[in-house]
Amino acid sequence: MHFRFIRDSFWGRLAYHLSSHRVFSHPEEHKDYVISEKYLFPPSSSDVSKESLVEAADTPKSEPFTSGTSNRIVVDWDGDDDPENPYNWPVYQKIFFIFEIAFLTTSVYMASAIYTPGIDEIMSEWGISRVQATLPLSLFVIGYGIGPMVLSPFSENATIGRTSIYIITLFIFFILQIPTALAPNIASLCVLRLIGGFFASAALATGGASVGDMVRLPYIPIGLGGWSLGTVCGPSLGPLVGSIFAQLVGWRWTFWFMVILSGASFLVLSFLLPESYGHTLLYRKAQRLRALTQNENIISAGEIENMNVTTKEMVVKTLWRPIEISLFEPVVLLINIYIAMVYSVMYLWFEAFPIVFLEIYHFNLIEMGVSYVGVMVGVLIAGMIYLPITYKSFSLKIIAGEEVAPEVFLPVAIFGSVCMPIGLFIFGWSATPSAHWIGPIIGTAIFCVGAFIIFQTLFNYLSFSFWKYIASVFAGNVLFRSVLAGVFPLFGAPLFNNLATEKYPVAWGSSLLAFICVGMIAIPVLFYMKGPAFRTRSKYSGN
Repeated sequence: MHFRFIRDSFWGRLAYHLSSHRVFSHPEEHKDYVISEKYLFPPSSSDVSKESLVEAADTPKSEPFTSGTSNRIVVDWDGDDDPENPYNWPVYQKIFFIFEIAFLTTSVYMASAIYTPGIDEIMSEWGISRVQATLPLSLFVIGYGIGPMVLSPFSENATIGRTSIYIITLFIFFILQIPTALAPNIASLCVLRLIGGFFASAALATGGASVGDMVRLPYIPIGLGGWSLGTVCGPSLGPLVGSIFAQLVGWRWTFWFMVILSGASFLVLSFLLPESYGHTLLYRKAQRLRALTQNENIISAGEIENMNVTTKEMVVKTLWRPIEISLFEPVVLLINIYIAMVYSVMYLWFEAFPIVFLEIYHFNLIEMGVSYVGVMVGVLIAGMIYLPITYKSFSLKIIAGEEVAPEVFLPVAIFGSVCMPIGLFIFGWSATPSAHWIGPIIGTAIFCVGAFIIFQTLFNYLSFSFWKYIASVFAGNVLFRSVLAGVFPLFGAPLFNNLATEKYPVAWGSSLLAFICVGMIAIPVLFYMKGPAFRTRSKYSGN
């Protein structure tokens, strides 16, 4: 991988500082670097090489340079083609970077439901009810709904950046899996899962922003779609892997597996995941240029932002604005409800799958885990539908200089909204002893085609409709959907069991969810017809 990936990684930065900038040095610290006139104080008539300023840089000044507002020199990239600018990374590096973020996302989100195949064993070991044994799943999901409220603002601070947040939280998550695997009772397991979910949320809080750091506007929906494959497949891979360990060696080994996976992810990413946030990279460049030229007027845009933000403004941005927009902006509220419903159905299936595949078809735990492959197949099919359509309807038009309204994403969203109830009806009514087990899996795949498309298209619609407050919009969305989805598994088993018939154990429970999804088809249809009017009346919309 390119030298930059190692140099700007967590350990690369540590080696850089411990070696007094001799290891993994930057272009500004090379002997042949030519300093632009604008960074010199006082400016000279021509560019000056680094060698001519070494002595001056090492000599203490009796009077420091002033840093008045009028004399500030804001650092920028060295031209439009500066290779240090993440937007100018080669395509293969961008693809590898997105893969790293998706790998990070998958390696922590697998933990959400990985232990669920062992719930019966937990109930027996600790003498607790199914609702109590399901509570650690709910608390983990709620934890990674709360996390972005704190971690997102930190990742957008130029002095911190994204990589530090990723690596530090990943390490803490890795350590937390050890006591989780050794938990002596349900209370300790619940507390550890809540904290673990909080530290697992960094990828959810910042992953999309990392993609946006180095993918230009026409290709952002494509890049986000690639990353999102990891966000959706992660929770589905959990039960698949967890079922193997739960059947062969016990439920605790599901968390020992997470120790191994998150530890391996930490080792790889701490060496190979570079910083991508432009404000942070320019902040570091400003530091190097100040040290080189002794010109204290050199400053980065990120530093100016930090100086201009008060504590009150930070609290409002972090805690209140996401809630305010989620509750009082009708478009955001309706989309949050829709996405939360989709999310909740997927987590309800962690209760429905054992009923279908263990009780109706008499699968063992491993075979039941394999049935979750239907989720991943549906997501991959959705990607093959969504990516080409989005490239044609959005990317090519932006490249051609055409103006594109956010509603461009809604026709395919309507298609996805129709797929979801169809998948739920098939899942529920084909799950009967007289029918083949492939029917529910096909229903699962069809639902997930719709779910993935809904996720992507409505997120894109939010992004381009409320771009001025996008961080608050997404933080509120994550909190809203995670809290709701975290609660749903607690009543999943009663929902299906109380509506069950002898021949169709999950049909009416699935149908109830399907009818709700049918009603929600009206949401993308309404926005497609009235979206511009809604955005015109909104005080948060940038359109």
